[in-house]
Amino acid sequence: MPKPLKAIPSFQSEAEERAFWETHDSTDYVDWTKASAVRFPNLTPSSTSISIRLPNALLESIKIAANERDVPYQSLIKIWLSEKLENSKR
Repeated sequence: MPKPLKAIPSFQSEAEERAFWETHDSTDYVDWTKASAVRFPNLTPSSTSISIRLPNALLESIKIAANERDVPYQSLIKIWLSEKLENSKR
């Protein structure tokens, strides 16, 4: 016979809920045998918009390089920054 489940308390904030689940076992509150897999195909990673000043000549060079690769110049900047960061970790 399955054990009775405890009621999940109400939380005042996400931080309070996070602290609760860090110290409690979810199997006391949820019957995971009844869970089903779900997909969230439209989720995108969080991002923050920033402004960056570049010399006109540098921006034009980036735009030319992006055009040659058929990608938006903003995407090319993100790719290059990501690659540079990855290389600097090595």
